[in-house]
Amino acid sequence: SVCFSGVYGGEFSILRSPQSVVFRDGSWPIPGERIPDVAALTMGFSVEEDLPWPGLAVGDLFHRPQATVLVTVKGVDKLPVKGLSYPIENAVPFSLDSVANAIHTLFSEETPVVLQLAPSEERVYMVGKANAVFEDLSVTLRQLRNRLFQDSSVLTSLPLSSLSRNNEVDLLFLSELQVLHDITSLLSRHKHLAKDHSPDLYSLELSGLEEVGKRYGEDSEQFKDASQILVDSLQKFADEMFNLYGGNAVVEVVAVKEFNSPLSRKTRSILQSSQSTKENPYNLAYPYNSDYSVIFNIVLWMMIGLALAVIVISYNLWNMDPGYDSIIYRMTNQKIRMD
Repeated sequence: SVCFSGVYGGEFSILRSPQSVVFRDGSWPIPGERIPDVAALTMGFSVEEDLPWPGLAVGDLFHRPQATVLVTVKGVDKLPVKGLSYPIENAVPFSLDSVANAIHTLFSEETPVVLQLAPSEERVYMVGKANAVFEDLSVTLRQLRNRLFQDSSVLTSLPLSSLSRNNEVDLLFLSELQVLHDITSLLSRHKHLAKDHSPDLYSLELSGLEEVGKRYGEDSEQFKDASQILVDSLQKFADEMFNLYGGNAVVEVVAVKEFNSPLSRKTRSILQSSQSTKENPYNLAYPYNSDYSVIFNIVLWMMIGLALAVIVISYNLWNMDPGYDSIIYRMTNQKIRMD
């Protein structure tokens, strides 16, 4: 038996993935703060620090997935979904902002879909030329509630069991499932977004199950029914997204009971110069970036090549035979003699 030290709380599951992305079957724990790096590496982007996690193999470097879909479910340690699962070590909040920035830096002229959504917090982040397609997506709680009572909503197809249409907590949970349905519905009507050359990113945070657990208790029928409905909905959502992208998408689920600390985004302080002096009193050099050796070699060999080119051109100009001068000069000179 193998014993891993650390605090585990949550599970990282791979619902669907293409053949070009290889996840190994094993119980290797993944640090919570490195989950965005897994998403970046599967899409073919570089990361600042190496990821020594055996769960992700190298795969096919020349065929990268066209989309990454990451759904975070709060309020439960694990979900009985189909696919490979890994325990999460140190479940801290994470953000896919770095992946979103990489997509917009490299594919700014194309139409990548970058959708980061947390319905219960009314937090939405959509940028890029593909925005117009998702403008009809319900994002506020009022919009979601109204959407539930429209035609073709999930209320008409889901087996509600012990859940109620008249309870706010239940409606919040169901509205998040409605978002999953609407995303695949919008994408199926605009399939060109899934067939272009730019990679897409979907990051969804669902808190409805957590609220159901707080309202009714985790041993209640409502919580059990909600958990089963969520698993079925996530599996259906994963299959639909996978098919819309022609089998070239990675669909992942992070299930976490609660995060160990609140999400804090790095900000630049106006007092950064004075702070850096205190943090680095010995005036040590900064650590090298992972791209340092690549940039160094590019600059070095380009300078050597330019220097050699200047030497060769200068030598040939200095030793050029006047008899082999420009044909224009010789013809002009001959014309003058004839006159």
